[in-house]
Amino acid sequence: MKTIGLIGGMSWESSAEYYRIINEAVKEKKGGYHSAKCILYSVDFADVERVQRQDCWDDVALLMKDAAQKFEKAGADLVIICANTMHKLFDKIQKSVRIPFLHIADVTAQKIKDRGLKRVGLLGTKYTMEEDFYKERLTKLHGLEVVIPEAQDRLTIHDILFR
Repeated sequence: MKTIGLIGGMSWESSAEYYRIINEAVKEKKGGYHSAKCILYSVDFADVERVQRQDCWDDVALLMKDAAQKFEKAGADLVIICANTMHKLFDKIQKSVRIPFLHIADVTAQKIKDRGLKRVGLLGTKYTMEEDFYKERLTKLHGLEVVIPEAQDRLTIHDILFR
């Protein structure tokens, strides 16, 4: 079984959900008492949220690169970011390590295609909905049509996610 490096803390609720889903999948596949081999590095979301608001994404990238490099040194076989928005930094972080990095949009696209869908709605933080890092990957790499809410609805969704 491979060891997964989980970059979490953005938010801890999201990290807990990733951890739960990964372990449920391992238990379903392997049965018995099996669970995932993983290493969790949890950042302080207050620090991340502050630099997001200040549009200092390079500072967040440094935190996440550090986590990924620690995973590599600790023997992780792959890295997962436990938050959609942080995939904005995927390319920068991936370049900092030699181990594979799983992009959540690729896995999401596969599940969408498995269900026979070609058009999907994208909900998330304003960064995820308004910037191209997620939507473009779904459209250009996976051929999906992606619909996002109107501006006021995007703001409402973003505010709900940050409560």
